[in-house]
Amino acid sequence: MSRRFHALVVRESPTGFTRAVEERSTDDLPAGELVRVRYSSLNYKDALSATGNRGVTKHYPHTPGVDAFGDDVIVTGHDLGMNTPGGFAQFVSVPADWIVPRPVGLTPRECAIFGTAGFTAAQCVDRLQKHGVTGEVLVTGATGGVGCVAVALLAHLGYGVVAMTGKSAAADWLKAIGAAEVIGREIDKTGRPLLKGRWAGVVDTVGGEMLATAIRSTRYRGIVTCCGNVGGAEFPLSVYPFILRGVTLAGIDSASCPMPDRRAIWAKLAGEWKPACLNKLARECSLAELSGEIDRILRGEQLGRVIVRLD
Repeated sequence: MSRRFHALVVRESPTGFTRAVEERSTDDLPAGELVRVRYSSLNYKDALSATGNRGVTKHYPHTPGVDAFGDDVIVTGHDLGMNTPGGFAQFVSVPADWIVPRPVGLTPRECAIFGTAGFTAAQCVDRLQKHGVTGEVLVTGATGGVGCVAVALLAHLGYGVVAMTGKSAAADWLKAIGAAEVIGREIDKTGRPLLKGRWAGVVDTVGGEMLATAIRSTRYRGIVTCCGNVGGAEFPLSVYPFILRGVTLAGIDSASCPMPDRRAIWAKLAGEWKPACLNKLARECSLAELSGEIDRILRGEQLGRVIVRLD
């Protein structure tokens, strides 16, 4: 039996792309497991999809949203919200093997606070732990979705976290969620192949020259996790940090993360990794308010996480 529901729909017109909340039918959704969505969250990839970025979404009209959280299930990654109708809707229909049972210890709202951004941050933290990192950890782009969750997780797990941001007004908030120190954006343009080694580990959400600077500033046998490219997809670097200091560069991908790893990360977030400051990381909006939040994230004005209430 078909059901009517509301969704944010992005349409292409002769003058560009428009977005509006529309009434839809579950008959319009692809075949699969029907999930009643309670919460979603706003990620930068969603904003790109909502503005017609063909590198994210090929065909329109389309409903973005790479996250969907129901009463008992988690759906993130895979193709959700990219070329499959996404979580900015009260219903999604997805293949059964995309679905993770919601672990005890997290409500649907708390799952949304983490979302794809938090899941990505947790993957970075997992790689740092497995590498045996001790010492200071740098988080770049610390006020963004991945960055703020990384700060909170690392601090909760006992790491000394240095948060890097261009938003000096956010320093008190970053310290409230666990940063031991807040520094401004530091990009080295001297061209030196190595800088003074400070970081035992890095969570880089920016890419570009900032990633190159972080790698050249990483200590002997440190590790740099890379999960973003808002600062550029290319970066200037020699091989010296890798062959003289043994630095490891670890790429982090959340969309295609294997299901066993996906379940394990969510179990950690529901258990020993769950920070006490979780609610400080996010604010909530309705589906009707979402378009304005998309504009904010595209202007670089988002602080922390934005979760979307679908009820």
